[in-house]
Amino acid sequence: MQQTEEYAQPIEIAAKPQSGTSKSIFIIGILFFIFGFVTWVNSTLIPYLQIACELNTSQAVWVTFAFYISYAVMAFPSSWVINKVGFKNGMMYGLIVMAIGALIFIPAAQQRTFGLFLTGLFVIGIGLALLQTASNPYITILGPIESAAKRMSIMGICNKGAGALAPLIMGAILLKDMNGFEANLATLNPADKAARLDQLASQVIMPYIVLAIVLVLLAIMVRLSSLPNIQAEEDETTNAKGTRSIFSYTYLFLGFIALFLYVGVEVMAGDIIQVYGKEINIPLDIAKHFTTYTMIAMLVSYLLGIALIPKYISQEKSLRIAAILGIIFSLGAIFTSGYTSITFIVLLGFANAPVWPALWPLAIDGLGKHIKTGSALLIVGIAGGAILPKLWAIIGEHVGLQKAFWIMVPCYLFILYYAVAGNKIGKRVK
Repeated sequence: MQQTEEYAQPIEIAAKPQSGTSKSIFIIGILFFIFGFVTWVNSTLIPYLQIACELNTSQAVWVTFAFYISYAVMAFPSSWVINKVGFKNGMMYGLIVMAIGALIFIPAAQQRTFGLFLTGLFVIGIGLALLQTASNPYITILGPIESAAKRMSIMGICNKGAGALAPLIMGAILLKDMNGFEANLATLNPADKAARLDQLASQVIMPYIVLAIVLVLLAIMVRLSSLPNIQAEEDETTNAKGTRSIFSYTYLFLGFIALFLYVGVEVMAGDIIQVYGKEINIPLDIAKHFTTYTMIAMLVSYLLGIALIPKYISQEKSLRIAAILGIIFSLGAIFTSGYTSITFIVLLGFANAPVWPALWPLAIDGLGKHIKTGSALLIVGIAGGAILPKLWAIIGEHVGLQKAFWIMVPCYLFILYYAVAGNKIGKRVK
């Protein structure tokens, strides 16, 4: 990795011993596990709410839109909050806001109102935006930038491990024998059908009460923990004439675009795969496990990243390989059919895994005093998970859901460009 002319001094961490750093990584790992569970449970909520609230595919995908658009709304306010209260308190407040969002699912289920479900998801997303704005740069700067991708890969294992468990646990609760349920539903009169759907909607209440309790307990744990206070990076030119504006860091803004596109294709491979499977006539009792397979593919890729980065391959090279594989697997999903097409989407999990760990450090490297603002900008990019799946569903209504996967190809092409050249634009060699 190139060093910048405006060299950012190493981050000062209050707890210097290795054991302190390891403990901090462990605590952040728990938070990344929560990210994963709350995020990837959406893959189960989409088909569940599609049935409970009687939605078509395009309407059901509002689930991902409501959840991920909150990042665009909250990212910069999150940066302001963290500047005021610090990383640690920012994490705590994020968890509390997420708990409030989980509790909104209670009246949403009682009234079987899709808009209230979306409100709960939006509030959970706001809390996650605050949590991620604090924790992503935190784990990145808990050590040398050269090994940041490795630490992010460890966090990815926590995240995707939870992502693999979430559809299994929630699918068993919410989508049990759903094929039989739908068949029975078709035989009922309107009143009995409404009663059965109300009963189905009520099944989400207890899991989200438990989730809210867990989130509050984690907030207390973070508050009482000994997480070190991390001071902002010092830029050598901070007090000098001609201090660089954040707008001069072109590689940051290109990284934002790459992250926006990446999250979009990642959500499509993880959350949309169940909907796509159902669309091509794969029983939901089988399709509900597809997200877990995608997460397992990501886990395998993360483990490879931990073993290979940066010892054998650089962050830039891992990003190039990921983008190329993404293009190949996207074309495979488009030009094959049935379970083979599903397999290629699952393999996109393998391709996607190295992108976040490699892209994030490349995009914030050398930002100096701008690191919090830069991190907030990248968090806005998570809104790609709102826009691209919705665009896929709209296009799919006209050309078919499989052909709509063409939108993934230019996304991976841009990520490849960023890996090859974009991450160097605006970085001046020291």
